[in-house]
Amino acid sequence: MLNRAIASGTAKPTKKIAAAAALLAALVLPVACGSGAKSASDYPSDEIRLIVPYTPGGPTDLAARTIGDYFHRSMGQPVVVENMPGAAGSMAMNELVSSKPDGYTMTLVAAPSSVVTPLIQDVGYGPGDFETVGVITEMPSVLSVGPGSRFSTAEQFFAEAKARPQQLKVGVPGATTSQAIELRRLADEYGVPVTVVPFNGNIEMIPALLGGNVDALFSNLSEDVRAQFDAGAFRPLAISPRDRVDYLPQVPTLYELGFQNLTYSTSLFGLGVPKGTPPEIIDELEQTLRAGLQDPQVREQLDEAYVPDQFIDRNAFRAKLDEIVQVYGPVAKRIGGN
Repeated sequence: MLNRAIASGTAKPTKKIAAAAALLAALVLPVACGSGAKSASDYPSDEIRLIVPYTPGGPTDLAARTIGDYFHRSMGQPVVVENMPGAAGSMAMNELVSSKPDGYTMTLVAAPSSVVTPLIQDVGYGPGDFETVGVITEMPSVLSVGPGSRFSTAEQFFAEAKARPQQLKVGVPGATTSQAIELRRLADEYGVPVTVVPFNGNIEMIPALLGGNVDALFSNLSEDVRAQFDAGAFRPLAISPRDRVDYLPQVPTLYELGFQNLTYSTSLFGLGVPKGTPPEIIDELEQTLRAGLQDPQVREQLDEAYVPDQFIDRNAFRAKLDEIVQVYGPVAKRIGGN
């Protein structure tokens, strides 16, 4: 009755009415907000989930746990890493985009699961259904051959692949990964067709190459692959960035070998949050990530080789993902049959 009277203008705003209104607001506000409600002003006030679309123990999982530990130390709340592999990363991404946009759910974002898979399959989300925070690591791709391979140079490999279409088998870490897309582009744009053989990550790919089941691998240049180089079991033929990397200075890039367009399979691993997360929370997460990547202990755990020289913030990360969508879109649609 009090509110109706004020709204209709039949009551005058006396001191008693004002006091009653204040009392009513004080009673209603806790009910509306809930005693357990979280607000951006006191963020974070509870534990944070960090979803990883890969199995435990791999390089991306370890990167997520390293960053999660730093966030815990820096922000004062536990970061619980939850592995959710499956369906080319779409299970984890669907979990993210369906979560509350309050900063208490993050995911490890990689281009294949976040923006490439939705171009190929109907997975319930699209490239724009999440917000980027920043990049943790960037990992080139490398074309490798195994022990006893007849190919000692990339030029020899590509020459035979062109002369014998589809005869060379190249393993990749999944059918919708950037490596698989790039090999499709290698055939479409440069007339060098190979047979792409998808595997479930390096745990399957490395034995396949060692056993001679494939002629080469095109994979992330992760620590376990580098260990094969150090042991003399694998030989690197070419890498994906436009410029050579310091830790494999003798290995030519695909760009300098004449494949100037094949520079998009360097994997970016970063953090993402649900669309609609308050900008001030994204700011805090981004600044915490930036600080973490300057911490010597974090850099050592991540491996200095993979930490970007310059921090890739949320806007630059989004721009890189958007560029991948633009370049990979036509190829992805053909793969998906759209």
